[in-house]
Amino acid sequence: MSKVLVESSIPHQRAYNTGPFPLVLTPGADLDHLDLSLLTQSIKAQKPWLNSLLHKAGAILLRGFPVNTASDFNDVVEAFDFEELPYIGGAAPRNKVVGRIFTANEAPPDQRIEFHHEMAQVSVVPSKLFFFCEVEPGSGGETPIALSHVIYERMKEKYPEFVQKLEDHGLIYIRRLADQDDLSSVLGRGWKSTFLTDDKTTAEKRAAQVGTKLEWTESGVNSIMGPIAGIRYDEGRQRKVWFNSIVLFHSNWKDKGMNDSEKTVSFGNGEALPDDIVEDCLKILHEECVAFPWQKGDVLLIDNWAALHSRRPYTPPRNILASLCK
Repeated sequence: MSKVLVESSIPHQRAYNTGPFPLVLTPGADLDHLDLSLLTQSIKAQKPWLNSLLHKAGAILLRGFPVNTASDFNDVVEAFDFEELPYIGGAAPRNKVVGRIFTANEAPPDQRIEFHHEMAQVSVVPSKLFFFCEVEPGSGGETPIALSHVIYERMKEKYPEFVQKLEDHGLIYIRRLADQDDLSSVLGRGWKSTFLTDDKTTAEKRAAQVGTKLEWTESGVNSIMGPIAGIRYDEGRQRKVWFNSIVLFHSNWKDKGMNDSEKTVSFGNGEALPDDIVEDCLKILHEECVAFPWQKGDVLLIDNWAALHSRRPYTPPRNILASLCK
């Protein structure tokens, strides 16, 4: 019987003791035909095998399959049968597309989105996330990924006191949110879309459900997240991971004057993070990451407990869609 999903390779993979990162699956060479329904049927039939691959590798790239539209992508996500996670508490401006699918971060193409675990600043996080390339970038626009336990080990070796303080105190993330989304910013989501409501009382309740406190001001609302762990323990793999958004929140991101990026994240005791160590952490992330050029139809499945991701600047066009799972 011909195999629909076959392990393959791309030039940009990295080799770790756990195997290639990311793991790549492509169509079997001896297939007589391949359509979307055959792909989704194969995913459903081989779910335990795919789960084991994801657990080992941390990320899986599906390449060369007939996934052409947002609706096709939604069918692929549904085939994996992971429960959907509502996007409540996240900082990135996004728009709903179809079914469980929405746009990736809508920030301008010239802006770099630095490494983070998805929604690491709140208490309810996705365990998995999907990305889909509907339109290839003109140039650039990769979504670099890095194994979180590797980053933790490198940081612990180089900055043991910093890492210990992070484990002892955790982090506090503070953002001032406007009513509406600021599409000029990588962290520009307004409070109404962040908490999916126009009602302040409902927003407060939903914020509390993800470990966030809201303080209302004349110009918007201060969103206070934490103290929350900056290092977490991956129970499934029995290892510590660099589960935070330090370099994203601390990097030189901009908005319409609502926030100072250097003051949006601190240790849980209120102490400022040392700039030089955060900058070196970003350097380590870039050293360890894998950044493959997107091809139309690519589907990238990331275990959010295993890997951080980012986005490089790009020349339009580019359309990457996403979906979050519990």
